[in-house]
Amino acid sequence: MCLLLGAAGVGKTLLVKRLQTILQDGLSSQDGKGDLGDPPATRPTVGTNLTDILVHRKITIRELGGCMGPIWSSYYGNCHSLLFMIDASNPAQLSASCVQLLGLLSAEPLAEASVLILFNKTDLPCYMTTEEMKSLIRLPDIVACAKQRITTAEISARKGTGLAGVLRWLQDTHRTSS
Repeated sequence: MCLLLGAAGVGKTLLVKRLQTILQDGLSSQDGKGDLGDPPATRPTVGTNLTDILVHRKITIRELGGCMGPIWSSYYGNCHSLLFMIDASNPAQLSASCVQLLGLLSAEPLAEASVLILFNKTDLPCYMTTEEMKSLIRLPDIVACAKQRITTAEISARKGTGLAGVLRWLQDTHRTSS
């Protein structure tokens, strides 16, 4: 099981829909260079969405709405990996996302989970570079102190940039899981 978490409005639902499109249309090697078409309509997730994707094996992604943050811990069981999304175009949300991330990384049921931190919306104008955001939240210190294996990626779920890397990460992370 892979948990997909992040604040409300960071693009979690669009990410899942785009991953499905890439797999269905065989665009996984093009990494944003293929025509994904216009972004599908999405609504804020209230509750949870379960989506199965097939990347050499079935991986279930459980997306939890950002508004469900206070009860995310109810879903940590059976979690092999964690996708945590941050809105790279919204620096005002950065500190809240950092607090959420620290809470996730300190949760004992997630101690063995592999973590991919996704800086989404890199195609939109923002006030800081991703490197500046990593520095501001002291991401190198977080990674050094965390029990989990942590990877980061810059993506645009809207354009598809970086999504082939997300699929590769999921495939590699779930290669030996049951």
